[in-house]
Amino acid sequence: MTEETDVLNEASENGSESSRDDNGTIEEMPEDTILSRQTSVNLMPFIGQRFVSQDAAYEFYCSFAKQCGFSIRRHRTRGKDGVGRGITRRDFTCHRGGYPQLKPTADGKIQRNRKSTRCGCQAYMRIVKRADFDVPEWRVTGISNVHNHELLKFNEVQLLPAYCTMTPDDKSRICMYAKAGMSVRQMLRLMELEKGIKLGCLPFSEVDIRNLLQSFRNVERDHDPIDLLKMCKEKKDRDPNFKYNYRIDSNNRLEHIAWSYASSIRLYETFGDVVVFDTTHRLDAYDMLFCVWIGVDSHGSYCFFGCSLIRDENLHSFSWGLKTFLDFMNGKAPETILTDQKTCLKEALAMEMPGTKHAFSIWHIISKFSDWFSVTLGSHYDSWKAEFHRLYNLHNVEEFEIGWREMVDIYGLQGNKHIVSLYALRTYWALPFLRSYFFAGMSNTFQSEMINSYIQRLLSAQSMLNDFVEQVASLLDARDRGAKPKVLQKVPKTSLKTGAPIESHAATVLTPYAFGKLQEELVLAPQYATVLVDDSYFIVRHHTGVDGGYKVLWVPQDEFITCSCCHFEFSGILCRHILRVLSTNNCFQIPDQYLPLRWRDSLFSKPAPTSSGKVQLLQSMISSLITESMESEERLSVACDHIASVLARIKNFPSAAADDSNGVAYASPSGSFILPDVEDSDAIAQSFSTNPHVCLAFAKLKDRRTRDEIDMYRKKRRCTVPCCGQYGHEIGNCPMVADDDLNTDGLGFL
Repeated sequence: MTEETDVLNEASENGSESSRDDNGTIEEMPEDTILSRQTSVNLMPFIGQRFVSQDAAYEFYCSFAKQCGFSIRRHRTRGKDGVGRGITRRDFTCHRGGYPQLKPTADGKIQRNRKSTRCGCQAYMRIVKRADFDVPEWRVTGISNVHNHELLKFNEVQLLPAYCTMTPDDKSRICMYAKAGMSVRQMLRLMELEKGIKLGCLPFSEVDIRNLLQSFRNVERDHDPIDLLKMCKEKKDRDPNFKYNYRIDSNNRLEHIAWSYASSIRLYETFGDVVVFDTTHRLDAYDMLFCVWIGVDSHGSYCFFGCSLIRDENLHSFSWGLKTFLDFMNGKAPETILTDQKTCLKEALAMEMPGTKHAFSIWHIISKFSDWFSVTLGSHYDSWKAEFHRLYNLHNVEEFEIGWREMVDIYGLQGNKHIVSLYALRTYWALPFLRSYFFAGMSNTFQSEMINSYIQRLLSAQSMLNDFVEQVASLLDARDRGAKPKVLQKVPKTSLKTGAPIESHAATVLTPYAFGKLQEELVLAPQYATVLVDDSYFIVRHHTGVDGGYKVLWVPQDEFITCSCCHFEFSGILCRHILRVLSTNNCFQIPDQYLPLRWRDSLFSKPAPTSSGKVQLLQSMISSLITESMESEERLSVACDHIASVLARIKNFPSAAADDSNGVAYASPSGSFILPDVEDSDAIAQSFSTNPHVCLAFAKLKDRRTRDEIDMYRKKRRCTVPCCGQYGHEIGNCPMVADDDLNTDGLGFL
């Protein structure tokens, strides 16, 4: 046993620091008290080592610790799961790290003097969350294998509580042996013979088996899954819109059960175009698979559509679950569904939802890369992973095919079974084959990790299975009551970055989440140049590029525009290439069909009867009013009182249909590409300025205009030449038509 093992310096995000105990102090250990020993483990943790998740890092370090002679536990973290960026740092320490803390006791009660195993050991491993290529991963930034206590031998370390574990297969076998009438000692001996291990070397003991059997008896007696039916029936009596379905097997056991709430069905009507069907979680205590249907709403938040518990993972079970879900949703199937790579689930979807595009979640694929390729590729693993992500994000199918063959040749993966399988199923996961289908941004690997966190929160709510239905309903009700105010509080005040009329128009219609996505594309649009090929065909390429580019087809009279990048078809948000073509051709408003209802704010989901400057100004004022009113309860009360009185006064006036002669003629064709009143785009920009009071002051000035000013405004005519669009003249005396030197550069094409 050596005196000291090598200590690796930590390179954390805040600098170098040593592992701390539970009280946050640093203990100096004399060299003569440090007892550790070298290990024969081939895969030792090292600075820079990467893992796909916290669980993967924990399993690796746990295996390392077991072979060294100690166990580990999860220590402090940075961040909180589900809040902000979530957990960004995690420490794993030796099970004897830190010092025992005295527990508070009641007055007069003597605390038992129990000896603790903690002795301040400073062995630890630290991992930090990073994101390369938009794929989150965990890297080792600190490691120390110095212990101040004796390390256990192999036959002793397996008796530590951390290693007394049973796999699901072990539990099912023990349950089968118990039904056959075998004793506990017979079970132990038989499992030792099956696994081919020495006597007494199983990772669990006789006591563990007896505890497991007792838990099975408690489940059968007190928490039988059949009690779920009673809970669902009671819920149905209270809420007629609650839906559930079940199936009982020949032994009178609950085989399948599924349910959905009234609020979930309403959400599915609007946001059921893209659905994630997660089947990766299991309730081990009841040996049932937990399947959940999840979508995303207009604010980018996840919404719960329904869930089911099924007994077996086979074609029959998944077919039942899919049929039941369609019945709940009145036969409406989603446009796109994302799942894991289960073969039986793939076949069931092809049978029950033939018109739905089925895709694999890329997160489930990438999470297996470390096991599949890290050993095979060795030091080339990181470069191969970067090349894979480049191919994954391509737009062109032909480029993907060529790049994939080159990658296989460069890294020598011709006979790798995982590469062969990935290529055979490429149409289910590679973006070049999926961009023409709508995914609402749910194909992102970061989104997949957040979905997994969302499901974990659902599962953490359950204490007993027969209360699970009510507990999930309570979570959803709390979300419905508090989610929207929280979203409004978290979203910053809307601010325009480009000042373009298109940006002003989108800000009044889209939710802050969707507007942020469109704004990202709009900010990047000026970096691209447009080349007119014919009357309705453009090539759009980056200003640094010479060849290539994306093809944009624009038919103004039909209000039709599309791009070869398929960004709008994929996400429902116009791409930077289309926005560049619109802006260089004097188009100041996005048509209704390119502002999907699923991304619109509920206040403006109904199209305005006109596209006049006054209507847009009113929408801008309402948006600013909402933002300002949410600052305090007093502001909100004042706003509600005044709006109620204004609405009461407005309802006393006759509608436009009753008296058209009194209306001011600002109307223009709905959804036009050209904003009729270009001058009012400045007023809209002012309404979204950082100082919202400017908007209200401007509105008051507009109200003070005299009748003569309105008449002068109404008499202004805009030139209909597409390249001009100015006021004060018509097509007959347009200076641009009279200019003989007009060319494509003058038109703003390039």
